[in-house]
Amino acid sequence: MKINFPNSDGEELTGYLDLPTNQVPHNYVLFAHCFTCNKNFLAVKNICRALNLKGFGVLRFDFTGLGESEGEFENSNFSGNVEDLISAGDFLRAQYKAPALLIGHSLGGAAAIFAAHEIEEVTAIATIGAPSTLTHVTHLIKDNLEEIKRKGMASVNIGGRPFKIKKQFLDDLESKNVKTILSKLRKSILILHSPQDFTVEIKNAEELYVAARHPKSFVSLDGANHLLSKREDSMYVGELIGSWAYRYIDIPEVPQPSSQHKVVAQLADQGYTTYVKAGRHDLIADEPVSFGGNDFGPTPYDYLSVALATCTSMTIQMYARRKKWNLDFVETHVNHSKTHAIDCDNCENTAAKIDTFEREIILTGELTEDQKTKILEIADKCPVHKTLNNPVQIIKKEHTDN
Repeated sequence: MKINFPNSDGEELTGYLDLPTNQVPHNYVLFAHCFTCNKNFLAVKNICRALNLKGFGVLRFDFTGLGESEGEFENSNFSGNVEDLISAGDFLRAQYKAPALLIGHSLGGAAAIFAAHEIEEVTAIATIGAPSTLTHVTHLIKDNLEEIKRKGMASVNIGGRPFKIKKQFLDDLESKNVKTILSKLRKSILILHSPQDFTVEIKNAEELYVAARHPKSFVSLDGANHLLSKREDSMYVGELIGSWAYRYIDIPEVPQPSSQHKVVAQLADQGYTTYVKAGRHDLIADEPVSFGGNDFGPTPYDYLSVALATCTSMTIQMYARRKKWNLDFVETHVNHSKTHAIDCDNCENTAAKIDTFEREIILTGELTEDQKTKILEIADKCPVHKTLNNPVQIIKKEHTDN
């Protein structure tokens, strides 16, 4: 979901709030990208995707003057990046929930450490390939340092793209001490770094670890490069941070319904998201957004269609295996709708409708026409099909807990 919020100077910053697909986020995360990168950097998106799978909502955005955000990069500096993170935290606090976790990549890792000092609700920080001293950034522009100091500004090439760097940017870096701030933080930190990182050497991770208070953790990203170019590296980082953070942030308990019955559905007093226990399996049911739900799971009628589709496929394959027929795959496609009744006891009511299941069966394998005909005949004998065609009774037992 694309979002916009103002920075401390009133300029509009643009980002994306990535949300889990099947639940309300239990916590929110702020992501600080690397120097001159942006919110759409592939590694950033992969890390966010992995965190979404663990129930986190993640805000990734462009710092002032980068990507889609307003402002001039040449007028920005490290302090401005920290202020942008604080502004992003204010936005989350006002619109959703304050961030509990800050993640920073490269120079963004240092910015996350400084911002965590200012955002009270943050309880955990994760850095990826972060420098232990801010002046480390100057090696990226070492060929232009003298020009910047002499003229006050120079156009530099970073990662194949031109950027204007002013002397105030360098002065700001020199005035900040990452290790001093880190030593004052009483928040858990995870430091991730690759021994093969030739942009920010591994010794930076060691210096950060020594400066940090406990609880602190270090994970070596062996084989990864500084930008986490390989998908498996960035996904691993996201999964790892999500698992680590569970120990240091408050995760609300998901309802765990239990019952002597085979199925129990538990729904709170808000919304339609329903937690289901079917045997030893946990499921979620919901309604579409258009009906007032969150669309976190299939609707009740979707589950009914699932029952018909799965039972049909199982029955067909069970019969084909017993007959030793060459049925490689069977697919059952089902649509449910309510259509006007053609033959009913209430035909005088033109508004009367009947539940209709449209079922399509696709068979793959070396089957004769006679075998296919027989299989389609057997499909109608699936237990769920029979249940839907037969009268059913529901025995009501009411119980009230006061």
